[in-house]
Amino acid sequence: MGKNYYAILGLNKGASDDEIKKAYRKLALKYHPDKNKSREAEEKFKEVAEAYEVLSDKKKRDLYDRYGEDGLKSGGPGLHTGGTENFTSFHGDPRATFAQFFGSSSPFGAFFEFPGSGGRGGPGFQFGMDEDMDTDDIFSMGGPRAGGPGGGAFRSQSFNIHGSPNRAKDKVQDNAIEHDLYVTLEDIVRGCTKKMKISRKVLQPDGTSKKEDKVLTINVKPGWKAGTKITFQKEGDQGKNKIPADIVFIIRDKPHPLFKREGSDLRYTAKVSLREALTGCVLTVPTLTGEKVNLNLKNEIIKTNTVKKIPGQGLPFPKEPQKKGDLLVSFDIKFPDTLSQQTKDILYDLLP
Repeated sequence: MGKNYYAILGLNKGASDDEIKKAYRKLALKYHPDKNKSREAEEKFKEVAEAYEVLSDKKKRDLYDRYGEDGLKSGGPGLHTGGTENFTSFHGDPRATFAQFFGSSSPFGAFFEFPGSGGRGGPGFQFGMDEDMDTDDIFSMGGPRAGGPGGGAFRSQSFNIHGSPNRAKDKVQDNAIEHDLYVTLEDIVRGCTKKMKISRKVLQPDGTSKKEDKVLTINVKPGWKAGTKITFQKEGDQGKNKIPADIVFIIRDKPHPLFKREGSDLRYTAKVSLREALTGCVLTVPTLTGEKVNLNLKNEIIKTNTVKKIPGQGLPFPKEPQKKGDLLVSFDIKFPDTLSQQTKDILYDLLP
């Protein structure tokens, strides 16, 4: 009966070209052996490449739809003798398919470029997708997909990727240069663009080096977590027989006077007196957007472990920036430093 290429990609027979590309993109990233170390990953990676090679080619797909895998290999009934075309379903190299699709044989090398940041990714760097980054977001950040000169920027968290076998053996790359990039919580709410000026040494054709200034543009997306890494490939110093080092910017939170980030939630600590804690009160709570929210606690006793939640006043979710986390309100109860004996007696009589 042969292989069901549609089932391998999780598609129905009438799938569109865009659906085929999207399915391959997702599965190729999921099963790439340099990322997925499970036993079946390499075979799955090859299967999805073979399925994509067939279904993305109109002639191959037409033959497959009519005659199945066997008919595809022979060119269809009556086409295997005297024909001029070879309809072999797959060339056998899933990494070549990956490189042709993504613009780089090195996993994820062309991803997450920002406008004006340069071109395609090269081999031998560190990359990893953020746990909150959906594969459909990969090409949504703008900029060319691949093919420009110089090094592109991509969002990452590190795990090791094997270097390309095509890299010259006499060249090595220095370790990545890391810099902290501090952003405010307000920046995380709406997203922002940061321009970072760097100076680097560039090797000239005559073997000498000269200093070059360059401005790198970083587009911070709404909801990005602290620790997110943005890598500019090969933008560092270049020495003799050296591949320029990557420059990595790591997102850090600037301390905020009112709020603290907890994932996509924000924490605010309200100060209340002991009287307010015991007898109730109405608090006016600030939000990151500048509006105020009233919190009615007249009928409650506020304890040191009391937490109130104000929905939708936190930070955007990285995968769904139209949705937001919550504002969590904790309480700092201010006790008096001293009490008169008369007050102590009254409290003793009144309190249970």
